[in-house]
Amino acid sequence: MLTIQKLHKAYQSQTVLDQISLELPQGQILAILGRSGCGKTTLLKAVAGLLSPDAGAVSWSGTSMDTVPPREREMVYLFQEPLLFPHLTVFENLAYGLRVRKETEQEIQQKVGEMLEELELQEHAQKKPNQLSGGQRQRVAFGRAIIFTPRVLLLDEPFASLDAQTRATMQALFLRLVKKFNISALFVTHDVKEALLVGDSFAYMAAGKLQVYTSSEAFMGDPKTGVSDELTFWNKIEQKIKYQS
Repeated sequence: MLTIQKLHKAYQSQTVLDQISLELPQGQILAILGRSGCGKTTLLKAVAGLLSPDAGAVSWSGTSMDTVPPREREMVYLFQEPLLFPHLTVFENLAYGLRVRKETEQEIQQKVGEMLEELELQEHAQKKPNQLSGGQRQRVAFGRAIIFTPRVLLLDEPFASLDAQTRATMQALFLRLVKKFNISALFVTHDVKEALLVGDSFAYMAAGKLQVYTSSEAFMGDPKTGVSDELTFWNKIEQKIKYQS
């Protein structure tokens, strides 16, 4: 279980993280909804160890992560843009983390081969990133993040730059593989539909404060989340279609 206790971060007089606490069980996805500038990215980077909070603690299964270097936390931060190594093939991008961990060549060949199948990228194994579409590059980045089964995936609006169809495909792939490998995830998004689709549990972030909901019904019923506005919109569309027909 990932446990975050009273994380606080401020830049001069601006508070970015305001006493944030949460618990994330193994294999669960917490969807964090919030507008740009609310502190979501800072939260993920603090959990990953990429920046130091002013106060608070991050732990995994009761073991403090506060002095553990980012590479050793096994908490992988996945950016919106797929940051692949441009000089490496798809195969070698996927294999990179395994080679850093000094796994055997046989293990690397097996794991990368299996991941290529999961990502449906077998035919692209020897291509460089600049030969791939945006969706394919994001698949490679996602595969590289989960191939060594990290404790936690930290996803910072990972599909926001994709077109609607590719985004839907990536959401489905994300759900299937995270559940298959039983990986915990904090999934940050500003899209209420995406939050509802990917989350097992839900939170809303604004002005550095995080509200974790006790149920999906509580999340959907809170006017701040925008779910009620979304439902109202689609009800109006449905009524319009009925009227026109």
